[in-house]
Amino acid sequence: MDPSSDPSADPGAQPTAFRAHDHAACRGRALAAVAEACAERRLRLTPARACVLEALLESHRAMTAYELLDRLAAAGLGGQPPVVYRALDFLVGNGFAHRIERLSAFAACTGAGEAHAGVHRAGFLVCRGCRRVAETPLPRTPRALERAAAAIGFAIERTVFEAEGLCARCREPQA
Repeated sequence: MDPSSDPSADPGAQPTAFRAHDHAACRGRALAAVAEACAERRLRLTPARACVLEALLESHRAMTAYELLDRLAAAGLGGQPPVVYRALDFLVGNGFAHRIERLSAFAACTGAGEAHAGVHRAGFLVCRGCRRVAETPLPRTPRALERAAAAIGFAIERTVFEAEGLCARCREPQA
């Protein structure tokens, strides 16, 4: 994961999604990382998949499937829902994007070039104002949940925590 997007590296640092940065370079690095990961894993990054990923990377903002479908249609890559859902299934299934449950939307993964090792534990800070999303790593599933799952023989594969609120920019008083 890009250290600049990992708030645990410096507890006072803002995640990339919520701070000023060279977004064109950020998007370029993320696209290159996904292309490299696809080559290494022998995955096919089709034009539709790449278009959806680029849209998700544009502003660190969560987007619905129908917003993404509009992008695909505008790019001449299909105007039917199955096209966008297949692209999203690929991106989410390979760790290049995440579904933000609270918004029924999707966001690009900040560590998209990396395979998520083992059980995926992620936390998301979701701004209800601008819909920007910052992924934040969680070091472990809460012990109480792990114990409850183990007691019934349940194997946790994915744990997602979402925190909704307002980023600093959206909290600023309107001038």
